Parts: sequence; C-alpha cells; structure tokens
Amino acid sequence: MKKNLIYILAAAGALTLGSCADDLDRFPLSSLSPETYFNNEEELQTFTNNFYGQFPTAQSGYSESEDVVCIFTLPVTTVGLTRTIPTTGGGWDWGYLRNINLYLQYSHRCESQSAREHYDGVARFFRAYFYFEKVKRFGDVPWYNRPLSSTDPDLKKPRDSRQLIMDSVLNDIDYAIQHIPDDQELYLVTKWTAMALKSRICLFEGTYRKYHGIADYERFLNECATVSEQFIDQSPYSIYQSGDKPYRDLFASMDAIKQEVILARDYDATKAVKHEANYYTMSTTYGRPGMNKKIVNSYLMKDGSRFTDIPGYDEMQYYDEMQNRDPRLTQTVVGPGYMRINSDAVMSPDFTASTTGYQIIKWVTDASGDGYMGSSNDYILFRAAEVYLNFAEAKAELGTLTQADLDKSIKKIRDRVGMPNIDLDAANANPDPYLMAEQTGYHNVTGNNKGVILEIRRERTIELILEGFRYYDLMRWKEGKMLEQPFMGMYFPGLTEGSGEDRYGIFDMNDGTLQDSEKVDICIYTGKKPSVKNIRKFYKLDEVFTLTGGDNGNIICHDIAVEPREFNEERDYLYPIPTTERSLTNGALTQNPGWDDGLSF
Repeated sequence: MKKNLIYILAAAGALTLGSCADDLDRFPLSSLSPETYFNNEEELQTFTNNFYGQFPTAQSGYSESEDVVCIFTLPVTTVGLTRTIPTTGGGWDWGYLRNINLYLQYSHRCESQSAREHYDGVARFFRAYFYFEKVKRFGDVPWYNRPLSSTDPDLKKPRDSRQLIMDSVLNDIDYAIQHIPDDQELYLVTKWTAMALKSRICLFEGTYRKYHGIADYERFLNECATVSEQFIDQSPYSIYQSGDKPYRDLFASMDAIKQEVILARDYDATKAVKHEANYYTMSTTYGRPGMNKKIVNSYLMKDGSRFTDIPGYDEMQYYDEMQNRDPRLTQTVVGPGYMRINSDAVMSPDFTASTTGYQIIKWVTDASGDGYMGSSNDYILFRAAEVYLNFAEAKAELGTLTQADLDKSIKKIRDRVGMPNIDLDAANANPDPYLMAEQTGYHNVTGNNKGVILEIRRERTIELILEGFRYYDLMRWKEGKMLEQPFMGMYFPGLTEGSGEDRYGIFDMNDGTLQDSEKVDICIYTGKKPSVKNIRKFYKLDEVFTLTGGDNGNIICHDIAVEPREFNEERDYLYPIPTTERSLTNGALTQNPGWDDGLSF
C-alpha cells in the first residue's frame, strides 16, 4: 500500500458524527450494500482502512499543554473555571463503533479464513481502542458489539459496568494480538501495535483503579507487565540511538524511524498533507507554547544527580541552568547556541513565541524542508519507548520491580542520551523532595516504592512530553490538583542599569558572557527603551512578559490571582454526558458524579 493511502482513505470515509442513536443506525457507504460487499480480502481491507481515522492528528501532540507546557490562552476545558456540560458532542460520538460492528457482522462473507482473521483482528483492535478512549473520558459507557437499527431498544440502554467494558476490551485486543500478522509496518496496525495498545490500556486501567480505589487493579497491571515484557523480548523494535541528537531526530524525521516507531500517522508535503508544528512552536500568534519551569527543573543533571538539589537552583539564570543537564532538555527546548537542523544560524529563545522563554523545538524540522508555515514530519502514534516505560511503571506499582527490570527498560531509554539508569535502592531510600512538594510534585504516591515510582514518572514526563499523554496520566494517577500548580518561566535577577523608571538589564543567552565586541541576545527594560548598542532583541516588562518580583524573578504565566484555576476532585476526573443524550434515554443514561445538568427523571 502506498504510504499515504491509508489516511487518504480514512479522511475520505470519515463520517459526520451526531447523536448516539444516529451514529449507531447509519450504514456509511450509500453506494454499497452490506449484503453484497465484504466478499474478498481487498474489500475487507478497504472497509477497515476507514477505522484509522480514529487516531489523533499531530496537533494533539505538539499542542499538549496541561501542566507541562504553558500556552498563551489558558485551556479552560481542562484547567479553567468554565468547564460546561455540552448539549451534544463533547466526545460522545459513536460513528466509528457503528462501522466496526457492521464490519464484524458481515465479514464472514469473505471465504478466506486468513483474510477474515486478519481484518477481524484489525476491527477488534479498533473497537478496543474506541472503548478505551470512551472509558478514559466518561468512565462507564454502554457496550455495543453489534450494529443497531433505529428502533432497537438498546439505543436507550443505561451504562454497562466498567468491569464488563474492560473485560470486553481485553477480549478484543487479545484477539487482535493473536490474529494480526507480526509484520513491521509504519502505517498499518500489526500484532506489535496491538501489544503496544494492550500495554497502554492495562497500565491506564490498573493505575486508575489503584489510585481511585476501584477493585482488581492488580490484574490489569500484571497484564501490562506481561505483554510489555513480551514486546521487549520478542518484537523487532528497539530504542533509536543514531546520530548526535537521536532524541531530537526521532521526532524531526520526515519519515518515521522504523527502528523504534511501531505506528505513525503519515504526513507528506508532496501531497499537501501537512500539520503545523513548526508554525505553532515558532510563531508569535499561535499559542506561544513554553515549557513550564517545574518541568525544566525536573530534568536531571548529566551525571544523574538532581538539579533541584543544587543550592540556589531556583535563581539560576538560563545559560547556567542549561549546562550539564539531561541532553533531552536541549533537544526539547531551545538551549544555548541552538541551531535549527541543517542550519548554522544561532537562535536564541524568542519570548514573543514562548510564554515562559523555554521555547519548544520537539517536532520542529529542518528549515529547508518545511520552512516556517508547514510541517510534514510523521506523527508517532506508538513507539517502543512507551512500552518500556509502561513495563517499569506497572512493576513498580505492583511492588515487584527489580533492578534487572529497570535495566531492560529505563536503562535502554536513557542510554540513548548517555544518562545513567535509575538505581532502585537509592531512589527508594531517598525520594526526591521536589517531586513530592506541594507546588511542584505528586501528592498521592505512598509505600516502599515511592521513590522509584516518582523517578519513573519523571522519566515518563520527560521522554513522552508533547506526545499527548500528560492529561490522562494525571487523571489515572489521581493528580488533578497538579493542574492548579503555578505556571512559571525563566528567572531574571533584576534590572541593574539606568535609574528611576528607566531601568534595564542585558542578558546573553548563548554563551553566558557579556562582551562589548559582540551582540548580546536580549535587553529587558522599563520606561523608555534604552539606547544600548549590539542588542538583538528588546523586551519591555509587562508587555511581552511579567516577572514575579516586578523587575526580577520568574516569568509569570497565567497568574493564579488573575486567572484562577480549579480542579474539582469530586467531578473533573470524568467528562460530563451531553444533555441531549441523557434526554433521549429518558434518564436511563445517568450523569457523571458532580455534574449538574438540571435534568430530573
């Protein structure tokens, strides 16, 4: 199959999604009849190609915000005070499920058993994926494993139990693992993709149950550990380590790197299939994403020691704080001396394009390839490093993690950038105070494995940042209150030149020194713009950014006093059910806890 065909088909076959009843009783291809289709392998493949449209686009990764990246406009649907109950929509769409169940009802028409089992496996993979996404968002939902007519009473049935849903999901994904071929494909679901999805599902469900007090969490964590270890031992995938900056290059590569990437969404500039990662991270008008200071602080030193153990770390300036750190830091944000791929032009952080000053470069490509306005590097959906992380976390949460387990998982990830492995005994003997602190850490981790669980969460946050995981990681860990923690940016010691209201400070971001013979990166000032020569960029305080101490301190991003944030522990771990859907079932479909939609039945 040609590289782009799978997503062209997915786009062409996408359905208009409406209410549950509408979605579940519509046959999508008006020119086809199910009684005369599904006759051969080609027709099974063509129909199942449409299921790939469920996967997220690249924007879901590079625009990730929550508490790891601060953007110009506060994302009110997750961390603001204006979360509302929708009338329709809100993620309550069922069109893909209708198509999957329709396929499974009629695929028996194909006489080839091997073709049926293959594409039935693909369909059941996507049904597992569909329900996993619904459970993450809404909790208990109705389970449907057949297409329904417009008069079917099950259209108005109540939710099924979480246990029934997740047992059914496991049945589907196990079937997919058993029956989908184990080829190594970048743009098609394979056995390895199914194993990676099972690993993801079971880690989420196991930890969600553990931290939210739901029974049977051990079973899901054991399933995660088992399938993840099988993947590590048996799959053809490994951690990509080629080149000087392999972590950066993994995400900047136009074609997904097959050594590590299990499944990707294909983008291709020659076919005008693009996304906007370059524009989003480099422009002044499209979000201005900047890494949150607490995440910058969480990157370790190159020798594995903790940056936050250094006296005065919190008042360290940009150039100094970037020295001798985990190399992934300056392969994720602009570091001193940063040059875009295949360019010899040194670029400093652009504060007009980054709310915190820590300007994102993950997913940014070679300027000669996509330039400024477009990006066509593939978007990674599943990769080996995630499975390795899942394995380590599941074992840690079960209390069965060994140093040998860390050696076969976390060590391989850190070897990519020359970082030392986690030491199990040392981590548990001395949990990181920064990762437990009220304003920067996790609050619900307890027990003998507390230290290593925190270290694995650090590793997961750093390795998977801007890949679309963070929000639901916080939800499954029951750490929603982290969304209320301060968003901060770079530290500046003060404006030492000038007098009165007309003061300024000059700061070199690339070599840490101030020399008269060369241009200095930035001048920050109050009052009138100073007549200082050899300055690349001037920033007036309180126009581009504000500092915590007035003329010194950290950049403030969404001051809580001005833009309050609230996470309701009794409500916000699940999204609300749209009111129209509740009304259509005459209340059989109950609302999620804490959400008052004004309906009474």
